[in-house]
Amino acid sequence: MMTIHQQTTKKILLLLALAVPAACWGCRSTRGPAQPLIGITSVYKVDKKSGSTSTSVNFAYVKAVAENGGVPLVLPTISGEEILQRYVDELDGLVLVGGADIPPSAYGQKPQKTVKVMPTQRYNFDRKLISLWWARGKPILGVCLGMQFTNVVAGGTLIQDIPSQVGTKVVHRGNNVYHWVEIEQDSFLATILGTGRVYVYSNHHQAVKDVGKGLRIVARSDDDVVEALERTDGRFGLFVQWHPEAGSDVRQRNAIYGALVRAAAARNKNSP
Repeated sequence: MMTIHQQTTKKILLLLALAVPAACWGCRSTRGPAQPLIGITSVYKVDKKSGSTSTSVNFAYVKAVAENGGVPLVLPTISGEEILQRYVDELDGLVLVGGADIPPSAYGQKPQKTVKVMPTQRYNFDRKLISLWWARGKPILGVCLGMQFTNVVAGGTLIQDIPSQVGTKVVHRGNNVYHWVEIEQDSFLATILGTGRVYVYSNHHQAVKDVGKGLRIVARSDDDVVEALERTDGRFGLFVQWHPEAGSDVRQRNAIYGALVRAAAARNKNSP
């Protein structure tokens, strides 16, 4: 006989599964019969006036996964251990999305004035999920904050504010901001993009400083800000500071999200 907690967990996961078709409504998908299930983290918000809370995600992430053959599943920030473990067990791939800043105390620093810390609810959820997912070695794509958060979980640190700590040679955040990124030729990122230099859509004010364990830098902007990381153990782990799902370069978006979906499908097929 199931406990109340187990019954609640089962209902939540069932509702999430039923929500997938609705979330993808309007997506032009090329999914085949072996569809990898791709989790997408979400933004947790607290209304300061009413105290009400919400979970949301930019539809561009959902669309990018669906159009490249994956089944997108938005993950609410429910940090119960049983639910987190079920996500790790059942999902084939994971997208870590953007959002507000990580508490600087997480990487041993005091906050600067420009820092806008994310709610504790999201911080605890993402931190635990990244740690569990990393240990399992399943395919993962980190975007913007997703790259920064993975680096911090791996023991790295961040530049808290690019304009004041690096400079303004390259504009990284603003209204419809694009800039060039140089990619290491021997990287997986260069292979899937077919080039060592790309024009990217950028919207961030923080960046990786000291690189965490198990990661390596594979791309930088012209002001030397870290723009991409990869896992060093051969498993699929790609992290980009820009937003390929929101930019105007469809080929770039499909190359990056398509690589995640293919890696998830291949691992799912080869798993016992």
